[in-house]
Amino acid sequence: MWSGPRNLSTAMMRAFENRTDCAVSDEPFYAAYLAETGLDHPMRDAVLASQPTDWREVAERLVGEAPGSGALWYQKHMTHHMLPTFGRGWIAECRNAFLIRDPVRVLASYVKSRETVTLADIGVIQQSELFDAVAERLGHAPPVIDAADVLADPARTLGALCAALGIDFDPAMLSWPAGKRASDGVWAPAWYAGVEASTGFAAPGGDEVPVLPEHLAGIAMEAVGHFRRLAAFRL
Repeated sequence: MWSGPRNLSTAMMRAFENRTDCAVSDEPFYAAYLAETGLDHPMRDAVLASQPTDWREVAERLVGEAPGSGALWYQKHMTHHMLPTFGRGWIAECRNAFLIRDPVRVLASYVKSRETVTLADIGVIQQSELFDAVAERLGHAPPVIDAADVLADPARTLGALCAALGIDFDPAMLSWPAGKRASDGVWAPAWYAGVEASTGFAAPGGDEVPVLPEHLAGIAMEAVGHFRRLAAFRL
């Protein structure tokens, strides 16, 4: 699953992990991304110590045997982690789907955990590029789901996603026990407070769109075209 940050991505990982047939991996390229870019993210040293920092090692693992006894392996990937220097051949060995969200809502959520943000940090351009590459290889659009649709009707949207991926929908995906998970990245204390308190997909927060300060509104304007283009393909 390819998404940017603050896209409902961890809640989606919870949904798949609550199936009895599915293992999950949380942002396996995060440490490699930080090592390559030198960026200062919350809990940077802990992230670097928790995962391989060589993208080749990560990619080789991701196309190997699924962890545990799961028949399915849900991999939660951040699109901005896939730097141009990282090989992408491994992606063709996976079924790929794309989770999108209105950039205004993404930015409003992102700055609650990290004050500094750029267009590259929210991954919309990278998501668009990855989508195009997968679509070109398949000859058709891969599955796209919008976080707003997930919140509005989780059963319908996850059911459509499962059908598009060729797997059975499991009602267990609609709720899960609150709390931490051993599968969560070491960075969870900086980002996951909301999902740790959750027991399912929260009801939509209404139609009111957050009002962004000028510098964030500019980033949203740059991002919205990429979001809308992928939104045209949403299930």
